[in-house]
Amino acid sequence: MPDPRAFAAAVFLSLVAVASPTSAQTPVAEGIQIGLSTDKVSITAGFSGADLTIFGSLENPDPLVARQGRYDVIVVLEGPPKPVVVRRKDRVLGVWVNLESETFENVPVSYSVATTRPLQDITEPNSYKQLSLGASNLYMQPADPSNSPSTIQEFTAALRERKSATGLYSENVGGVQFLSQNLFRATVRLAPNVPVGTHKARAFLFKSGLFIKESSAQLEIRKSGFEQSIFRVAHDYSFLYGVFAVSLAMVTGWLGRLIFRRD
Repeated sequence: MPDPRAFAAAVFLSLVAVASPTSAQTPVAEGIQIGLSTDKVSITAGFSGADLTIFGSLENPDPLVARQGRYDVIVVLEGPPKPVVVRRKDRVLGVWVNLESETFENVPVSYSVATTRPLQDITEPNSYKQLSLGASNLYMQPADPSNSPSTIQEFTAALRERKSATGLYSENVGGVQFLSQNLFRATVRLAPNVPVGTHKARAFLFKSGLFIKESSAQLEIRKSGFEQSIFRVAHDYSFLYGVFAVSLAMVTGWLGRLIFRRD
């Protein structure tokens, strides 16, 4: 026959186990989501640049952290990656010629950044390098890694400088604004020469300087109207398009000679 005291102790322990909140549950981690009002943007020949608005929200934000303004968001619109050749010109016998060049693989054609605050106020430089976040932290992969590091570094700096000068790489400090504790709006810039193709929007969430989570969405930028028709014909019927272009140039030159010739 079981000991009544042992039985009573076992029943008591089981009741404690059921009644006590084994739900000393760990808090749900914060997250981030972004959404685009459209997944396609059409541009024409007269396109002079525009601002693209991206909306997003924080998931399970800590109200205290939100009130203290310790959440930061960085939004990036990254263009399709393509190989890029960087050439250096030098003066030879009074003429500027291309002497050296460096080819980089999978370089984002465009890179637009919007932030809640200046980048140096959000987190440490090493975090940006680990995330490859920001134009100055993008890894430019050289096609020939056997070149000297100093040469690669020089051409990498020249590539970033050229992209920034043409407006393809840009930064909009304060371009991300919180509308409430968990809703935000980001404004990224589309340069006048923004490339067509599939662009990737990415949002990075930081809490008190620590990276928490990332979310992404895709955006298709394409030409429209007459320019799109020419673009499609040039790619689908490249040989015929080349023959037509050369023939048109020859006819235009011949007509110009007839019109402007001196008798």
